[in-house]
Amino acid sequence: MVQQAVVTLSPQGRLDAAKAPEFDADLQRIVAAGQRQIVVDLAGTRYISSNGLRTLLAAARAAKKQGGAVKLCCLSPRLVEIFEMAGFDRVFEIYASRAEAEKSFS
Repeated sequence: MVQQAVVTLSPQGRLDAAKAPEFDADLQRIVAAGQRQIVVDLAGTRYISSNGLRTLLAAARAAKKQGGAVKLCCLSPRLVEIFEMAGFDRVFEIYASRAEAEKSFS
């Protein structure tokens, strides 16, 4: 079996009600194309709202249905706090670096 490439998305700024729909559309398009190995690099994301969290959760569920996963990396201390408060640190695999997250698929 050929190893599938990992797709990495890097949302910038705030992932909130204004930006989440565009990010959701990107994720849906990737999953619909059959991509199952997705890394979301949050290094450039300053804030994530419940809308952004829902978008990530929906993408993770869609990828999982196809036998894949959405993994996260490069969360700032503020984002780690938000993920922990929401319990999402137990839902997602979170890595310190993009390289670690991408390597985790192999």
